[in-house]
Amino acid sequence: MTHPVAISIVFVLGVVASATAQAPDGADLYKRSCATCHDTGANRAPNRDAFTSLPAERVLAAMETGSMITMANNRNAAERRAIAEFLTGKSLSNPLVTTPSAAAMCSAASGGFNAAGPRWTGWGQNTNNTRYQDAAAAGLTASDIPKLKLKWAFAFPGDLQSYAQSTIAGGRVFVGSWGGKVYSLSAATGCVHWFFDAGQGVRAAISVGRVGTREIAVFGDSQANLYALDAATGRLLWKTDVDDFPVGRISGSPTLYNGRIYVGTASGEEASGANPAYECCKFRGAVVAVDAATGKLLWKTYTIDAPKPTKKNAVGTQLWGPSGAPVWSVPAIDAKLNRVYVTTGNNYSDPTTSTSDAFMALDMDSGKILWSRQMTEMDAYTAACRLPDKTNCAESNGPDFDFSSSPMLLSLANGRRMLVAGQKSGIVHALDPDKGGEVLWQTRVGRGGTMGGVQWGSAADQSNVYVALSDIGRVMLNYSNSTDADPKQGGGMFALRLEDGERVWYTPPPGCGTRQRCSPAQSAAVSAIPGVAFSGSVDGHMRAYSTTNGSIIWDFDTIRAYDTVNGVTGRGGSIDGPGASIGGGMVFFNSGYPTAGGTPGNVLLAFSVDGK
Repeated sequence: MTHPVAISIVFVLGVVASATAQAPDGADLYKRSCATCHDTGANRAPNRDAFTSLPAERVLAAMETGSMITMANNRNAAERRAIAEFLTGKSLSNPLVTTPSAAAMCSAASGGFNAAGPRWTGWGQNTNNTRYQDAAAAGLTASDIPKLKLKWAFAFPGDLQSYAQSTIAGGRVFVGSWGGKVYSLSAATGCVHWFFDAGQGVRAAISVGRVGTREIAVFGDSQANLYALDAATGRLLWKTDVDDFPVGRISGSPTLYNGRIYVGTASGEEASGANPAYECCKFRGAVVAVDAATGKLLWKTYTIDAPKPTKKNAVGTQLWGPSGAPVWSVPAIDAKLNRVYVTTGNNYSDPTTSTSDAFMALDMDSGKILWSRQMTEMDAYTAACRLPDKTNCAESNGPDFDFSSSPMLLSLANGRRMLVAGQKSGIVHALDPDKGGEVLWQTRVGRGGTMGGVQWGSAADQSNVYVALSDIGRVMLNYSNSTDADPKQGGGMFALRLEDGERVWYTPPPGCGTRQRCSPAQSAAVSAIPGVAFSGSVDGHMRAYSTTNGSIIWDFDTIRAYDTVNGVTGRGGSIDGPGASIGGGMVFFNSGYPTAGGTPGNVLLAFSVDGK
């Protein structure tokens, strides 16, 4: 899931180039993305002429490992290279290669795809989104975790971020990439069984399941296309565009259940709205149901009514509303009541609606909205609200407390059921799905904010919900029109009792120490097995916590260079967004997330006991 507040404003107005489209135009990219600062001297940005004496490699390095990471991280590798060559008037010496080499491919002796065995499929591991793996499927006990060592590393070529959570199925790891490639890797060795070029960034975790006589792999891309591939071979079975809005996208993992796929739609319009000339705003979030065998759209339910013209802004641009209420989250399935549950994002423009920042229940067969429970009222927000030019900031002006966490459908020992999700407000909510979303308890764990509270989700076992706190702080950079992470704000891990939301334990963040470009914020999703909860941090560490008392029993610092199994230069960075996937005695997680002051990286890391 790509959260709107995590997008660098200067770089969101262009559509990410498809790998199958024509080569990016460096001059056009510069005009749309860079000229605002470099042609005006804003924030001491060097004039364009200053770059002509530099080699293209140096300008590219500034965007990928240097001072311009924050500004350039939402450009793909081909676009960054085009900008570097345009600015310097020189060609890069080394070509961009994104296709796996022959040496990276699995041999014929590695065998075919056998769907049996442990799974961690999709974002939430199961259709209830608990992000919890039982002991048998995990193949690991709490006593094993301190023995975990790196087994292999896989690098995504040309990428600055590794932001798609991996799926485990049939002895393979399925994972997408910012560069638009989807891979099926050997869980044991990391060799490539097959790869598929979607041509657009794939952030959503891949859901693998049986439909008819075959196992399929389902995922969405940054242009709101939904795909089904043959899980054994990677062959495209179908592709369906579920939202034709220009900056529509699928950020949440599709949920595959009983022959249907349920998925939410989101957009980048919250960032587009920063431009005073933009007619903010017209996107509206939705939940769709698709036939898993054919890709046929069965129903589509919008979270809000269609927008209408409202008023003109200060520069005469027509404004629209209502808008927004995207679905960043992953749908949870309630087989008992035949329902689908999602959480929604904020509105973008006035008027605000009662279905934004909310839990929502829909009928599984028809898509009819059965009930909605709003957690924060009057929350209309675009990126303009945090810029000097607030022309397109709604009068309600945030506070941008939407949900990026998915709802977890949980059952207690006494039979009571609840929906639980943390919010960017810093509050964890528990609702009763059997009583129309009646609030059971609410517990505050942080102060909240645009990058605050609970960002990407929690995990739950039979007793507790394990909550990581973001509350990332930001400081202004002195060399660009952007902010960086504050090393003194954010982070912390909580266990809350499911029965009543009371705190069981709290573990403060270890802190950044002397590390530069660092935040202790724990924004990534939490994952759990019996006795252990895993939480990644923007400081680059993945830590394992005892679910008994919150003590840290394992800590791996991912920020370093890696020798990778596919021979691509690999580097670890911040951990944000996706969490760990656990199964078959192994733990897999991503490293690399430069957005909002984080550290870039491009690796998927695989761990096992003693690295064997």
